[in-house]
Amino acid sequence: MRHSSARGDGPQRRRPGAEDLGWDDSLYGNGNGDGRNGAPGSGAPRPADQGGTPPPDAPDAPDAPDAPDAPDAPVAPGVTGTPSAGGGAAVPPVITGGVSGPPVISGGVAGPAPGGATTGRPPAPAVTGTAVTGTPAAGTPAAGTATALKDAADPGSSPADGSEPEAKGSRRARRPRSKARRVLRWSAITLAVLIVGTAGAGYWYYEHLNSNLRKDALDLGSGGLEKPEPNAFGQTPLNILLLGSDGRNSDKNIELGGARQDADRKPLADVQMLLHVSADRSNMSVVSIPRDTRVPIPECKDPDDGKVYPQTTAAINTSLQHGGPGCTVATWKELTGIYIDHFMMVDFAGVVDMADAIGGVPVCVDKNVYSHDKKGHGSGLKLTAGTHAVKGVQALQWLRTRYGFEDNTDIGRAKAQHMYMNSMVRELKAGTKLTDPMKLRDLAEAATKALTVDEGLGSVKKLYDLGGDLQRVPTERITMVTMPWQYAAGGEYVVPKPGDAEQTFSLVRNDTALDGKDKKKKPAPDPQPTTAKDKLDVVVQNGTNSTVTGPVSGRANVIAGRLASLGYTSAATDSRLTTQADTTITYPAKEGRGDALALAKALGLPKDAVKESGSATRMRLVIGNDWRKGTSFPVPSEGKKEADKAPDSADALNGEDKKACMKVNPAYTF
Repeated sequence: MRHSSARGDGPQRRRPGAEDLGWDDSLYGNGNGDGRNGAPGSGAPRPADQGGTPPPDAPDAPDAPDAPDAPDAPVAPGVTGTPSAGGGAAVPPVITGGVSGPPVISGGVAGPAPGGATTGRPPAPAVTGTAVTGTPAAGTPAAGTATALKDAADPGSSPADGSEPEAKGSRRARRPRSKARRVLRWSAITLAVLIVGTAGAGYWYYEHLNSNLRKDALDLGSGGLEKPEPNAFGQTPLNILLLGSDGRNSDKNIELGGARQDADRKPLADVQMLLHVSADRSNMSVVSIPRDTRVPIPECKDPDDGKVYPQTTAAINTSLQHGGPGCTVATWKELTGIYIDHFMMVDFAGVVDMADAIGGVPVCVDKNVYSHDKKGHGSGLKLTAGTHAVKGVQALQWLRTRYGFEDNTDIGRAKAQHMYMNSMVRELKAGTKLTDPMKLRDLAEAATKALTVDEGLGSVKKLYDLGGDLQRVPTERITMVTMPWQYAAGGEYVVPKPGDAEQTFSLVRNDTALDGKDKKKKPAPDPQPTTAKDKLDVVVQNGTNSTVTGPVSGRANVIAGRLASLGYTSAATDSRLTTQADTTITYPAKEGRGDALALAKALGLPKDAVKESGSATRMRLVIGNDWRKGTSFPVPSEGKKEADKAPDSADALNGEDKKACMKVNPAYTF
């Protein structure tokens, strides 16, 4: 990248700053505590390329006065801003070591504060040859900084013109510039170019990480499932589908996954987990589905070649072959009624690289295990009883082991994957793997190269923001479950268990924690209606637009007619079809709760169908797929209570369970 000269006589081409990268510029404060560079009131002028005044030419700029106790620190030419005590002109951040969110600052021009201590900005890096490396200790001017160069040129001796030095702290009279001063000036320019050039490298490394990410369409289905309305505080939950593919599309994947004859086969999504983060970020739920679960797969169109895959019923892992991960997302949305914000997919090689970068994940087996038999079944995992930190190929073997755990099925494999994820989250939250900059860089490289993500998640910045949301969840509020299932006739595959599977999905849809630890509020008395029935402004919408079973036409008109017969004569209809699993009534303000509850009671809806929305502008009744016929809401089974946690059949595992240990199948021990 070409930069302008110190005198400003070349073309001005601004380097990207923190704001350009989308990072929080409060991390790069100016020493005044307001977190802005060149902002009003900061004491630093705005750069010329942002509408400020360009720096004066060096020959006309007055000499900086001597500091009382330390040599003065001139601003390096080409860097705008006025140094304050311990703080220098702002430059874009430099990424050193690795990237995990906002980059580490290493490259600002910082002068020493009185007394040797540094405040405000980090100290300038040391300069060795032509590279900027290292960070000096606090209170020690960096070798190669403008201050150090001035000390070398003018270490307290008489001025070059022979005049007597003036008293310390007074303004010097103007004098001809000496050869030493010219050396200082050009040395400072060189230093500035090095610092600015290194700062630019941070930006290019950020772009390099972005280019590592592979991106694909989020949803290939035609369903109309919409993002949930924000709650009363304007918050919405976050749902991310995590996929592990068995693709053999590279030599490394073939080496790790075997079956070279499958090199040209489209990959299967053998690992599928829905990660749900609550709207208030207080808890997280993870729901796995066994790979051979037989489900309806909606019609999907491949975005690359335009091929249309017709609707079918098949094992859920084959959905990835119907155009890519976007079809797996569409399948999950159809099955669960849960809106999915993003997906992340990783292959064999990615798992190994990321496990190596993390440095090992502790896992436990209750007996010696060797996942291998005479018929060639097994992943090859071989561990002695107890806890081991697995990484690389061994980590992949752990995640793929079916023969050797519990009953040698995908159910045991899903539990092993939950244990691995819980342990990895604990390791990363503890920060033990993120203290070494080189390991951090390795992790950033491995993660970005390993991932295929949807287009809405296709940048390092967005992944960092996502990580921030996940980081807020306490480990003890993470719950991992397997979708309740049962064997289909013949036992060749599994299907969702009636009742229990829907209960699990319903909890996620309604943002209820699967651990049953959501705070129970003492129910307040129901408020009374404040609006007469015939004056209540409510709109009715048909939400039965299922892509598999098809919509029920006319539902909005049918229910609006029912409301009119009950006295709600102002009810109107919205002709747009949408998709929603549960029938809901949303209202825009607390004052409307009494009216919404009265409306729900008139139709036979439960109280939990009534929800306050931070974005609603009027009351809205959406008829969901749980009410596809009739004018009265279906009465739940007698004695059935509203669920507040995952059913026992979901086999829940808590994120803080450090004693969890996989049960080894006796046929695969040694």
